Amino acid sequence: MPTVSVLIPTYNRAHTIGRAVESVLGQTHRELECIVIDDASSDETIELLKKYDDPRVKIIQHRENRGVSQARNTGFRQSHGKWIALLDSDDEWLPHRLESQLKLAKERPGLPLIHGEELWVRRGKRVNPKKIHQKSGGRIFKRCLHLCLISPSATLMKRSLYEEMKGFREDYPVCEDYELWLRVTARYEVGFVEEPIITKYGGHDDQLSAKYKAMDFWRVKAMDEIFRNESFPLDASQKRELKEVLIKKCTILKDGYLKHGNLENLPFIEELLERYQ
Repeated sequence: MPTVSVLIPTYNRAHTIGRAVESVLGQTHRELECIVIDDASSDETIELLKKYDDPRVKIIQHRENRGVSQARNTGFRQSHGKWIALLDSDDEWLPHRLESQLKLAKERPGLPLIHGEELWVRRGKRVNPKKIHQKSGGRIFKRCLHLCLISPSATLMKRSLYEEMKGFREDYPVCEDYELWLRVTARYEVGFVEEPIITKYGGHDDQLSAKYKAMDFWRVKAMDEIFRNESFPLDASQKRELKEVLIKKCTILKDGYLKHGNLENLPFIEELLERYQ
């Protein structure tokens, strides 16, 4: 039985999927299974994956494109590990990624989720993240409201946590990770490995963040639903912090929608502003 189940969703990433899988197979922690969920790729992704003869590599194929959340949840249902590790198919783990996180998990067994520091590469060049993107552990709900501060590729979570949260929201085309991390950090402290454990690649055209411009729409939608979700009760401080950030983001979205004549989501944003102001 593997200690860790690694979930790698992929779609038309034949140019990067090999790098991702090899970074998993090259881990110093060897007791793992690597589950690659191909979300109906039309390139050579499947042909490349079939070249791996390592028994730890398992391939799941979707017949139609269902999105990253459904791909991860499909992989989870066929996984066996006590821990679930995520990896985006355009990113890469450093060799000690799992070993470092499992060491912290042993030292602090109460932590349900552990993430870690990242190296950033944008369009082939190493860049330093801004201060606002600085990662940390502890009770980080307030910081997570502003932007996504936990990278899926750096995440290791207990199987029981994934089950408790019922996985990723499949109706979110983007910001599904932001939504899940809000639910987690509203309830739990998270762990953090301060040394870099992954290389995160960005700036390429097939990233979801390049396709969806108004990401904050999905963030305010997540905040609204979490605020009203009685199964995840927020304390007074969390409610106050959430309302403050939600109103700020909604105001910016409204101004942007009016300026550019993008009125499709304007009624929803105006409704939120009226409700929370």
